[in-house]
Parts: sequence; structure tokens; C-alpha cells
Amino acid sequence: MQLQTSQIANLPQFMASRLLRGPEVSQTFRHTIDIYLKDSNAYTNTYFARYFEWQGICRERWFHKCISADMLQNLGVFITKQAHQEYVHETFPFQSVDCELNCFDVRHCSFYLLFQFKLGDKLVSTGYQQIVFATHDKRIQRFPDDILAKIKSYEVQALTQ
Repeated sequence: MQLQTSQIANLPQFMASRLLRGPEVSQTFRHTIDIYLKDSNAYTNTYFARYFEWQGICRERWFHKCISADMLQNLGVFITKQAHQEYVHETFPFQSVDCELNCFDVRHCSFYLLFQFKLGDKLVSTGYQQIVFATHDKRIQRFPDDILAKIKSYEVQALTQ
């Protein structure tokens, strides 16, 4: 999968400037979200907050299905240090939005998740989360090597500093 220039442009400047134009990634996780009336306002536009909820759904589904089914519960906790969502185009009930998830800036104790929400080929929203791995008493710790390798298989390549 390659991120298109238009997708990179929709990321916050500090992240967009660190991505290559059209980077190759090994894998992209995809999950479809169906929009219902409960997800919309009086004008039937999808509530902006739903995209944050969908980030969480896609993040948990990806981690459970692709990284570790037990969510590393015995080893520690995940802390969302920051999250961002950028609205691009409106969506409505009874549409299906496809979420494409990749990682960025994968380090020993943290990584970013990139979310691209689409209707067909049309980008409707994009966002990111920074995830930190910590012990149960909330001290930052390293990911196990095998888990880190799995996370990196979804990484978008970054420019070297």
C-alpha cells in the first residue's frame, strides 16, 4: 500500500513533513464500519466524535487480530498519549466507511497509529494516535521483541532525521 500525496497532506504538518511521498508498507489493516442513524446529527451528518470512537474500534480489532489476541494484558497496559482526527468530507447513515490502519514512528516503547477513513477511494477523514506501552503501575516499558516486529510490519517508512 502507498499513501497518496493527498492523504499525507491531510495529516497534521508535524507528521506529514516526516513521511515519505508514497512510502511502501508491508501490511495495511482494514476494517469496515457501518454508519447508522445513531451516528448522525439532525442533518444526518456523521458526528465528528464517532471517528474517535472508530479509531478505538479499529485499533483494538487490529491489535487483537494481528498483534496479540490477549492484548498483552499480563505484561502491561496501553496508554493513548495523544489523538487527532481531521474531518475531510461528510458521511451519512447507511454508508460503509473503510478504515485503513498503519503505524508510524515505531519505537521500543511507543508508536503512532495512522487512520485513513474512506468511502470507496474518497478520503473522508484521517487521524492518528500515539500509543505508549507501560507496566500495570504506569511506568513506561519496552515492547517484547516479537510484538515490536509485528507492529513494524504495518509501519509507514519515515524520513531519516
